[in-house]
Amino acid sequence: MRHPVIVVSDSVFPNLNPAREVLSRVGAELLLADGPTPEAIMQVARDADALLVTYAKVTAEMIGQMTRCRIIARFGIGVDNVDIAAASNAGIVVTRVPDYCIDEVSDHTMALLLALARKVPFANSRAHAGRWEMPAVVPIHRLRGSVLGLVGFGRIPQLVAPKAEAFGLKVISYDPFVSEETMKRAGVEKVDFSELVKVSDHISIHTPLVPETKYLFNADVFRKMKPTAHLINTARGPIVDEEALARALDQGQLAGTALDVLSQEPPSTSPLFGRDNVILTPHMSFYSEESLIDLQSKAAEEVVRVLSGEVPRNPVNPGALKSKRESSATLHS
Repeated sequence: MRHPVIVVSDSVFPNLNPAREVLSRVGAELLLADGPTPEAIMQVARDADALLVTYAKVTAEMIGQMTRCRIIARFGIGVDNVDIAAASNAGIVVTRVPDYCIDEVSDHTMALLLALARKVPFANSRAHAGRWEMPAVVPIHRLRGSVLGLVGFGRIPQLVAPKAEAFGLKVISYDPFVSEETMKRAGVEKVDFSELVKVSDHISIHTPLVPETKYLFNADVFRKMKPTAHLINTARGPIVDEEALARALDQGQLAGTALDVLSQEPPSTSPLFGRDNVILTPHMSFYSEESLIDLQSKAAEEVVRVLSGEVPRNPVNPGALKSKRESSATLHS
């Protein structure tokens, strides 16, 4: 009897033991590609039954060559690195793990907000340089009573809200897909996007990257922000036009920004480098030792479900399952 072959396209994990343990339930052989390039991935994935992917691009051309593949499971929340349409056409279900790091990202959001508002990195660097000068950080404004605008109100911002409220912030949110009643139950006021931009003292981005949200934050939006406002992004880099953001900072259209994600990662250069009012972290908001175990295990569990003939918990294209079943039924009729 042939054992299922599961390929990992790319990995940021110290090891794959949590995934390996889960996949052992179906006697799977786990293979890691030598690199994240299409060529390296396809060397081992062409006859694979499933593909586990982190950041590597999974293109339509690659999907067309994976004739045995039944599931592409993302080690992560977003799936913008996978060609969903091509996977659907091939009858391959794509899954994600939408709940593995919600504590970590919401904590990181608050850490960035506090660091910006209290100018902690700026003060720290000056103190280490021997400059014990409190007046250098002037002005700093009180957090209590200020307004936090959440762009998106999914799982992560729903955890950010009570953490921010504990500091006395008023929380508002823009999300066309979440009802006013849902936000009201969380103590959050639902507003439209233009209102959020205009009244927020701190704006935190939590929307997925889709064509409608690319460069959602652009030169026109920055002109409408408070000059004392802060922008935080722990979602996806291309939601923010970084060139326009740099110009807006130069012109004093906002006070500062904290970004855990950039359009190009890792960046070779950026107009945001070297600025006292810019905090950058290397796409680490998802990370804790515990979240990595959760991520591997939950993604691998989706693979086990599909290979066992069960329905996955978090499919992005559930129609692919029906397509695959109908195709199989036709072949065996």
